[in-house]
Amino acid sequence: MISADDLIALVRNYNPKANAERIAQAYAFGERMHEGQTRHSGEPYFTHPVAVAAILTEQQLDDATIITALLHDTIEDTKASYGQVTELFGSEVAMLVDGVTKLTNLQLSSRETKQAENFRKLFMAMSKDLRVILVKLADRLHNMRTIKAMKPEKQVQKARETMDIYAPLAGRMGMQWMREELEDLAFRVLNPEGRQSIIRRFITLQRETGDVIHRITGDMRHELDKAGIEAEVFGRAKKPYSIWRKMQEKDQGFSRLSDIYGFRVITDSENDCYRVLGAIHQRWRAVPGRFKDYISQPKSNGYRSIHTTVSGRDGKRVEVQIRTRQMHDVAETGVAAHWSYRDGVRSENPFAVDPAKWIANLTEQFDSEEDHEDFLEAVKLEMYSDQVFCFTPKGDVVKLPRGATPIDYAYAIHTRIGHACVGAKVDGIRVPLWTRLKNGQSVEIITAEGQTPQVTWLEIAVTGKAKTAIRRALREVDRERFIKLGQELARSGFEHVGRKATDKVLETAARHLRLKSRDELLARLGSAELTAHDLVEAVYPELARDDSDTVPQRRAVIGLEPGQGYERAPCCEPLPGERIVGITSRGKGVVVHTIDCDRLTEFENQPERWIDLHWHSGTHPAVYGTTLELTIGNDAGVLGRICTLIGEKKANISNLEFLDRKPDFYRLLICVELRDVEQLHSLMLMLEAESDVAAVERFRDKAAARAPAG
Repeated sequence: MISADDLIALVRNYNPKANAERIAQAYAFGERMHEGQTRHSGEPYFTHPVAVAAILTEQQLDDATIITALLHDTIEDTKASYGQVTELFGSEVAMLVDGVTKLTNLQLSSRETKQAENFRKLFMAMSKDLRVILVKLADRLHNMRTIKAMKPEKQVQKARETMDIYAPLAGRMGMQWMREELEDLAFRVLNPEGRQSIIRRFITLQRETGDVIHRITGDMRHELDKAGIEAEVFGRAKKPYSIWRKMQEKDQGFSRLSDIYGFRVITDSENDCYRVLGAIHQRWRAVPGRFKDYISQPKSNGYRSIHTTVSGRDGKRVEVQIRTRQMHDVAETGVAAHWSYRDGVRSENPFAVDPAKWIANLTEQFDSEEDHEDFLEAVKLEMYSDQVFCFTPKGDVVKLPRGATPIDYAYAIHTRIGHACVGAKVDGIRVPLWTRLKNGQSVEIITAEGQTPQVTWLEIAVTGKAKTAIRRALREVDRERFIKLGQELARSGFEHVGRKATDKVLETAARHLRLKSRDELLARLGSAELTAHDLVEAVYPELARDDSDTVPQRRAVIGLEPGQGYERAPCCEPLPGERIVGITSRGKGVVVHTIDCDRLTEFENQPERWIDLHWHSGTHPAVYGTTLELTIGNDAGVLGRICTLIGEKKANISNLEFLDRKPDFYRLLICVELRDVEQLHSLMLMLEAESDVAAVERFRDKAAARAPAG
């Protein structure tokens, strides 16, 4: 265990003006409070708080944070009280210790509904003083370093929580080194065989190729010396988990994976960063699509660096990061740079961000207790997302998570713009609202007076901000409509199990689902945030599991006006279980399309024709035709065997049409009658596994999609 004098020496290395007496007092108090307590390993318990404090000295943090680390378990695990800590060490330290205690008591990995509430509390605590989470992250890092002393089942629980919550959080806060170590320590527990296989392959690679890092580092230094640029060059092999994740994402084996080595060049000035980039690109071939300039477009946590990937020796790809010393400090410590010291002076790094800014961007969206689930969704989107940068027509930059759509862009500009959005132009070309935006595109939003958010936008939007704004607008503007639709959904759902949706039943369901009123329940049901099955299960769980009765075809679609008929669109052939929308059509009633049907682009400027529809949540009869396009081998008995397999899946073949006949294969359309989309997926999986089936896909009738609008 590090002694008090050694800990003080670590602090004074970066802050000679540190209050040694206060740190020594906290050390003695913590040691006394934890006396007699031991860890799972048998060591004195106080070794843990001291190790946490030592980790925080590596980030050069202030005295209050170091003292909090020494005391972070005293209020929870010893006889020490909040008042006693306040009296001895001041209100700032007491508040920080109390904040860490509250975070420790949150069961963040819970599968219950309270997970969203706990996440909200975590972020609220962080927004008050981010040093609370810095101590908690250091606490988790030391626990993961010493996790072997725990029981196996506890190890798995802690490792999963670390991988899901704490590692992404560390990365989002800019502490990439901590994210990588937390991920790798969790990987060691969750998949030890996978980790060992990566390490073994590394050893084999080094034996075959020698010290690649030393050679490439030398080559880079030589090129920079030739260009007259003063810079430091560092190289390293990437962590086992980072390599494993890339193998999974790219579906590649280790031998085919390229950039497993990373190099970092630290320069004196921003101008030198670009000179280094030029020298490296002149010497080695740049890999297209792998260049990112986070100096001109910094990340929200203050991260600045140039990233490029080049083909090095023997065609091996290597990733290079180029940054200044100040940029490097922020890249290593992230938001902790706000509290760090250098040579006894509070660091004034121009690239350090306001530590609570990105949390404030999240929390400002949520001002009511009913938004716990929305909050959880937005937090996860914010923590796990990569970013794309788009431009407004005036040239301003809008940052969005990868996969964002024009709807997300519109709400990022202003909620009012999002609400009034009717279309978008990307690089001057009109595109559907569900288009995925890419880096560098210029986006223009087309708005119209009287437009209001549509329920279908919830399927299109990606960002938490957009989804929350859409839900809120739908609740406010269309509340009465949703309550009316919810009543119909509830009536139909309870009738399906032989019960009535009385006021008392609905109030009981609302209480069980923790909603404040019957109307709130119906509004959420009508806006597709709840299903009729959720309501039935809340009141009659035993009946909700009984799906022996099938839903008649005439009652299969919910959301139509009394007496209003519907037909399934031939272009997309929607099936029960899919997200659908209705388009009113002269002479046809309502035509039902899948939410991703290409033909819907024709109706973007006619929002008055759109109707929010849902399939009934019960079991449907196998009467819904959908068409599959198959390519099969032209051998004796193949077609008969395919037809038999389809029959075994309880699907009836209603039509069969040959598109192409070749000596070695047939291409044909088979129309099958199915219950729902789940049966379709099951059928397609079975056909894909058949050796005589070369290809199978769901057929979309382009001719029907191009038919004139009715």
